[in-house]
Amino acid sequence: MTSLPPSSQTVLKVLVKNGAMTHKDIVKKCHCSPRTVRFALKKLKENELIVERMNMQDMRQIIYQDRNLPLRQSWVSDLFSGSVMMPGQSTNSG
Repeated sequence: MTSLPPSSQTVLKVLVKNGAMTHKDIVKKCHCSPRTVRFALKKLKENELIVERMNMQDMRQIIYQDRNLPLRQSWVSDLFSGSVMMPGQSTNSG
């Protein structure tokens, strides 16, 4: 693994502390420009320190998270929070 630039270190610390976040959320937490955060995320992905997945509430957004948080664990928490629809599950409650 190559040494990480300071922006990547900051983004990684934010993801470890706060869990899965969108690009926009990371920008707010890091107080960095969107371009700086994109560069940091690119470096973190190249070093396989983060993973990205689709936001189940808004499929246009990508959620970034620390690789140490298993994808299955985050998917299960999404399921129990109601953001993942199971086959045959209707959107109407009544």
